Amino acid sequence: MIRTNSAKHHARRSVGAVGVLVAAAALTACGGSPAHQGAAAVVGGQRITIATVEAKVSALRDAVGAEPGAPRPERAGLTKRAVADLVLDRVVAQALSDHRLDVTETEIAQARESDAKLLGGESELQRELLFKQGVATGDLDAFYRQQLGIHKLAAADGKDARTAEGDAAIRKALAEAGTELRIVVNPRYGSWDPEQVTLVDTGNDWLPQRGTSI
Repeated sequence: MIRTNSAKHHARRSVGAVGVLVAAAALTACGGSPAHQGAAAVVGGQRITIATVEAKVSALRDAVGAEPGAPRPERAGLTKRAVADLVLDRVVAQALSDHRLDVTETEIAQARESDAKLLGGESELQRELLFKQGVATGDLDAFYRQQLGIHKLAAADGKDARTAEGDAAIRKALAEAGTELRIVVNPRYGSWDPEQVTLVDTGNDWLPQRGTSI
């Protein structure tokens, strides 16, 4: 990832700090209770829809496939990561709210501008994030909001996110926020472990075993 100060440094620090990258999983939809109908996850009572996940994955595949000589990536390796990233967005937002912090549009714009200058322009920034971090152009602001928020959580505890102490502070804040949000993930993708701040495999299901149309 790329972040304020130095795109390459902050991005890598943040992803490593929370360990969000997950293994491949097939994209499947599911039904069930009204809250879960068509949902990839329910976070704080609010749904992350399967359609949202599909759109995120498709945007990334299309962006990579549009690059000369770049094969369009398979969907299977992207869907679980997309769910994890969308859940993490909301966990970070909750943690920031709990600590009376926020990330402003101005801060996002300044971070993007700074990183673009380092890399030689906005188009180079977009390409860097696309191929090294798996971020489509339409998700750039969300990417910066999440990562700047993660660094603010460490700073609020007087820590540097690059250090072990900063990593611990980030994990603690995100674990507390994740528990508060009562996250339920469609088991086709796994389940959210607030302590690990990531998706883990699960054998459970919130769906009827038969007769369910998605």
